Amino acid sequence: MSVQTPQAVDACHELIVWMVGKLDQFPRARRYTLGARIESLLLEVLECLLMATYSSGAERSRHLATANTKLDLLRHLWRVALEVHAVQSKAHRHAADRMFDIGAQIGGWRKASASR
Repeated sequence: MSVQTPQAVDACHELIVWMVGKLDQFPRARRYTLGARIESLLLEVLECLLMATYSSGAERSRHLATANTKLDLLRHLWRVALEVHAVQSKAHRHAADRMFDIGAQIGGWRKASASR
């Protein structure tokens, strides 16, 4: 069985690749606390999306709900990073827009899965 990679998975992957470079630029005092937690959450979101890709029914719905919750927490931590001046506003806006897009894709995926 061939499974096509959902758009949300690709978007999350691209965000991780971009954001890792930004997290490496965090001030030392934030890199190993806030930066590490942001990176960890990003990876957890990707993991949930991949689990949903290879699941169906209620299990898929559960993985997508978990991904959505983790993404929401990630948005808040990313805002904290802006507020403590660990990231510049332009970079913050770029990542926030990507997170919004991923959230919309997860919502669409959940809706499509529920209608099946």
